[in-house]
Amino acid sequence: MGCGQNQCGACCGGSCGGCGGELRLTQAEIDVLLHFAQIPFFPVARRADSDRPVCLEFDKYPPDALSGVLSALWNKRLIRLDYDLPLSNFDYGAYQAYPIQGSMALTAAGQGAVELLEIRGIEA
Repeated sequence: MGCGQNQCGACCGGSCGGCGGELRLTQAEIDVLLHFAQIPFFPVARRADSDRPVCLEFDKYPPDALSGVLSALWNKRLIRLDYDLPLSNFDYGAYQAYPIQGSMALTAAGQGAVELLEIRGIEA
């Protein structure tokens, strides 16, 4: 199936196979992806005047550092950031400073990356 573009996979959901299949991840990105393997959905929030995602559920990284990791994973299309889809039955009390609240989850590509990480035995 041809994309009609540059075969990067972005326009056809990653199924065109023209980009060589290489994905470079930092250790922090691997850590967060493996966290998603344990818990499939996390809250995400942001300020009204910023596009930077905030998640307070990852103890290993301070919120500013995690924001960069989440943005990188989103840019690589490994996670979805759904600001219009908050988690049900989740207490967003700790996120009061962030008026835009939603959820985040792995994409199909992110799930594939997690499976490869687990199969190859790469540990965080």
